[in-house]
Amino acid sequence: MNLSLEGRNAIICGSTQGIGLAIAQELALMGASCTLVARNAESLSEAILQLDSTLQQQHGYLVADFSNPEEVRNMIHEHVQKLVVHILVNNTGGPPAGPIVDATEEAFLAAFNQHLICNHILTKAVVPGMKIEQFGRIVNIVSTSVKVPIANLGVSNTIRGAVASWAKTMANELGEYQITVNNVLPGLTTTQRLESLVKTTAGKSGVSEANVKEQMLKEIPARRFADPAEVAAVAAFLASPAAAYVNGVSIAVDGGKTGSI
Repeated sequence: MNLSLEGRNAIICGSTQGIGLAIAQELALMGASCTLVARNAESLSEAILQLDSTLQQQHGYLVADFSNPEEVRNMIHEHVQKLVVHILVNNTGGPPAGPIVDATEEAFLAAFNQHLICNHILTKAVVPGMKIEQFGRIVNIVSTSVKVPIANLGVSNTIRGAVASWAKTMANELGEYQITVNNVLPGLTTTQRLESLVKTTAGKSGVSEANVKEQMLKEIPARRFADPAEVAAVAAFLASPAAAYVNGVSIAVDGGKTGSI
């Protein structure tokens, strides 16, 4: 099975910690030169040091705040003038938790810009180079809520569903150019996002964080949370030559929790 990414250039968003950093580490091990994207230059410079470079990969980073789509646009347009991007991993933090009935219109607009609009800006910028290379991998880190909405994540459920539909449409349009577009749907994973959800749930329900985690684990057939590296492994496969005929799918990496086929 061909998993080699030697000679390929990847952009990984939200990659200073958690799933994003784990994906960058995996792609680097497969030979890709990785460009990390996040809003904190100091964290990015530290994350770069955690990437393998034994195959003479050239790693770097770009600073951009995904709450500002115009900043993202300027960043990626400048980057693609210098380097062809073969792999794009769209990944950014999820919207705050809460019931959908309590959400403000501004919360929906902010999440839409941060997720779908920024994904679209980045994808439009890298696709021309991918077409020339006849190789492209766009991997979106989304959520299992695109299959089954998750309680108390009203804004997130709505926006994630939009991203999944956008990705499927993009996959249909780009497939003939040997460009694939797929979604990875992480379940409960040991990240700062999980800790935030646990704290929010505990605060609203009046129970301890330990009890909240215990209840979460009961709903997972694997009876444990995912390690970010386990989500990264699936994303890395989708980025590889071996996954050339996998296109337009949403793959749950959730230990069996999602209640759908």
